Amino acid sequence: MREEEIERLRGVVRDCVSKHLYSSAIFFADKVAAITNDPADIYMQAQALFLGRHFRRAYHLLNASKIVFRDLRFRYLAAKCLEELKEWDQCLFMLGDEKLDEHGDAYETKDNSDMYLDKDGEDREMNISSAICFLRGKAYEALENRAQARQWYKAAIKADPLCYEALECLVENHMLTCEEETSLLSSLQFGPEDGWLSSFYSCLIKKYDKENVVEAKFKELEKESSKTDLSSQSLMCTLKDNTDLLACKAEYYHQCGEYQKCFQLTSTLLEKDPFHLKCTLVHLAAAMELGNSNELYLMACNLVKDYPQKALSWFAVGCYYYCIKKYDQSRRYFSKSTSLDGTFAPAWIGFGNAFAVREEGDQAMSAYRTAARLFPGCHLPTLYIGMEYMRTHSFKLAEQFIMQAKAICPADPLVYNELGVVAYHMKEYNQAVWWFEKTLALIPNPLSEMWEPTVVNLAHAYRKLKMFHEAIAFYEKALTLSTKSLSTYAGLAYTYHLQDNSTSAITYYHKALWLKPDDPFCTEMLNIALADECRHGIDPKIDFH
Repeated sequence: MREEEIERLRGVVRDCVSKHLYSSAIFFADKVAAITNDPADIYMQAQALFLGRHFRRAYHLLNASKIVFRDLRFRYLAAKCLEELKEWDQCLFMLGDEKLDEHGDAYETKDNSDMYLDKDGEDREMNISSAICFLRGKAYEALENRAQARQWYKAAIKADPLCYEALECLVENHMLTCEEETSLLSSLQFGPEDGWLSSFYSCLIKKYDKENVVEAKFKELEKESSKTDLSSQSLMCTLKDNTDLLACKAEYYHQCGEYQKCFQLTSTLLEKDPFHLKCTLVHLAAAMELGNSNELYLMACNLVKDYPQKALSWFAVGCYYYCIKKYDQSRRYFSKSTSLDGTFAPAWIGFGNAFAVREEGDQAMSAYRTAARLFPGCHLPTLYIGMEYMRTHSFKLAEQFIMQAKAICPADPLVYNELGVVAYHMKEYNQAVWWFEKTLALIPNPLSEMWEPTVVNLAHAYRKLKMFHEAIAFYEKALTLSTKSLSTYAGLAYTYHLQDNSTSAITYYHKALWLKPDDPFCTEMLNIALADECRHGIDPKIDFH
């Protein structure tokens, strides 16, 4: 057969692959490889077999070739076949003896002088060694060696910053702390034309920085459009409204406690792209915080119908039942979510919360400990362990775990609030004031209602220190955030009472009792305040005769 006819058949194979006609591609690729016996044609045949999901046959074909251990493409595709067959140890063996140096970069222990088939690939082709590092990380993760998996994912994105999947695994599976994520991004060697990608990645990582820092990241990405290069300009104008970027912004709103703003943004995004799963997760979280059970029900129904095998779908069902306070059912569905995907962090935390809300501390602790072990970069499981210890009055242990959470994520205000609560319970009121003020310093202004308890806690701590003017100022600030808190009215009344201002005390005791008429503390203290008012309220200069 002439060379032109063979080249035409190669074109047919490529066209069949592009049209997803894999059986046709396999048929013609087999004939081309039989005629030429060229390694490039054998590789094309193996690729067609892989795409047609004939993994065992593709692996046999590659393994039978004499160059499988000398050509990176052959070795990588053979390892991909083993990945699909879930033969993880064999997959690692096929990938070779690469090691990591002290900087976390991959290097080959043997001088293999590997060939690389497609030497004439495009300039922007992904680095094959990056893909190999990533696959090695996936194999280690499947073998539950998460420490090694983390190292190889980091090596993959260092070898080629375009390997987004490696960053996605590190971020979505909470493998790195805030500082480690920032450090990794700063170590990446982006090309001169990839400034937008560096900015985009910085928006994907944890967003617990101060508000102005995070907002600056989003603005920087949007501002790239002012570059003189027209193609770059049109690219960035498009990215400004990109769903991935706006989903990151929604995640930031959720972390700030701006749940309504978050919910509105995710609702708009899901109208545009109803199957964007990252945005769906943030939407579910915002709906949970807002108590929007109707939305949770609709989302859960649609997800279970469209993605019955995804952990997210059953997590949504668990969220719905949690929202309507059917905690036993919610627990069952959170558990199902973890069994479908053991690396889905929200399901583990939801599972623990469903136990904690019923004060079933042992089971809650078990779920939180599993989450803390699986997701070393997520501070929430450790924080919740500390909160559970606080509930059982083990304040020293609580402090220890909350400090661990602070080490993982030093910029989350909730951590500092809980440290303040621990200090308050341990009667260390000066320390409690310091922690609560630190919490408020980290929260974006203006304060949302979510942070009203922190302001009340600070006022309580000032009252305990007999700093009544400061206490009253913070109680009044709390009332600007929420007028439905019994604790605020009772604390304000009691503070006025301690200042011998019975008139104001009586006013606020009445307001507290309007919210909860049978509150024993306010009832008793109101009677005392009324007695005091009667005792001191008669002006001796008045003559009643």
